Amino acid sequence: MIVASLIFALIAGSLHVYIFSMESITWTRPATWERFSVASQSDAETTKPLAYNQGFYNLFLAIGALAGIVFVALGHPQVGWTLVFSSCGSMLLAAIVLAFSGKKYLRAAVLQGTTPLLAVVLGILAVALG
Repeated sequence: MIVASLIFALIAGSLHVYIFSMESITWTRPATWERFSVASQSDAETTKPLAYNQGFYNLFLAIGALAGIVFVALGHPQVGWTLVFSSCGSMLLAAIVLAFSGKKYLRAAVLQGTTPLLAVVLGILAVALG
């Protein structure tokens, strides 16, 4: 279960790095802002500072999860699991908030929340049984 949890944390972290790249680097490209249901190029330009900041939140969550994986792998489980649970737990809670933001966000919330949920649940089981 440890390996499965860490794999799901890796996937969750990688997804959040990808989200960071869209929000903080490619936000004003039509393919990106259309994916986020932004109405126009003008709206993308207007919301660019907000998206830029939000992207870094996603990056920092990803870094926490990825660093946690490294610490667990290097034999520092207390530090590693703390980072994995904190980062993936925050990703999961953000996905829940997104799901309650409206029906049109449900698919994104499921995509964003499934892997951190699995990382947390399997990680808790691994720690409790290990």
